[in-house]
Amino acid sequence: MDENEEKKETTEDQPGQADPAAAGARAEEEASVLPPAQVRAVLEALVFASPQPITAKEIARVLQGVPREDWERELGELRADYARDERGLQLIEVAGGWQITTRPEYNDWVRELLDPKIPTRLSIQALETLAVIAYRQPVTLPEIIELRGVRSQGVVKTLLEKRLIRITGRKEVVGRPMLYGTTKQFLLHFGLKDLDELPQIEEFAEVLGEEVDVPGLRRAIEAPRPTEVPLAEGEESTDPAGYDSADDGQPPRD
Repeated sequence: MDENEEKKETTEDQPGQADPAAAGARAEEEASVLPPAQVRAVLEALVFASPQPITAKEIARVLQGVPREDWERELGELRADYARDERGLQLIEVAGGWQITTRPEYNDWVRELLDPKIPTRLSIQALETLAVIAYRQPVTLPEIIELRGVRSQGVVKTLLEKRLIRITGRKEVVGRPMLYGTTKQFLLHFGLKDLDELPQIEEFAEVLGEEVDVPGLRRAIEAPRPTEVPLAEGEESTDPAGYDSADDGQPPRD
C-alpha cells in the first residue's frame, strides 16, 4: 500500500474529522446574501408594505437567502430602533405577525385626518359587551344578557358589523343558541399578539379608554357558567348558516 492510499484510509477511518472543503461550503451556504443593514431595510419595507401583519413564514419565503437567525436578529434591532426614537410609529408583534402602526397616543390626531365627521369609538355598552365576549368566549347571547344584566342584541349586531366578534358555532343545548368569539380584527384593534395577551380586566379597562363598569365586568367574567339542558340524544347538530370556522384565521384560545 503506497503512502497516498494509507492517508486516504486513515482519513476515512476517522468519521469525526471534518472535511475542510465541506465545512467551507456549508459556511458559504449559511452566509447571508445581504449585509445586516440591508436586511433591516428590507424587513422594514416588507412590514410596511404588507396589508396584514406579516408572519415569520412570509418573511422566510421572501428572504430565502438570509438565515432565519439573521433576519430575526435584525427584526429585533428594527423594533428597538422604533422604540428608541420619539416617533409617531411603532413596530409591534400583533395577531400572529408584525406590523408598523401609529402610536396609540396619536390616534386622535390620525382619526381627525382620516374621518373627522364619523365617530369611530364604541359606546360604553359595546365595550362592556366586547369585554365579556373576549374573556368568556365562546359565549351565547343569553349568557351575555344574563352576565351584563341588560339586553345586548343591538350591541352584538354592532360588534359583528365592525368584525370585532364572529359566530363560532352553536352551543349543543336546548335552543342551540349561537356562540360568539373575538376575531383577528379584535387583536389588531387592541394591539394584542394573541388572546393569551389579554390583561387583567382592570388593565383592559384602561386600554378601552372609557368609564366602563370594572367591578360589574369582573363579576360577569368570574361568574360560574349557568346550568343548561343538553340536546337530547339523536337530535341533529348543524352549523349556523354561513358559518365558516376558518373565516379569519384566529388562533383558538386554550
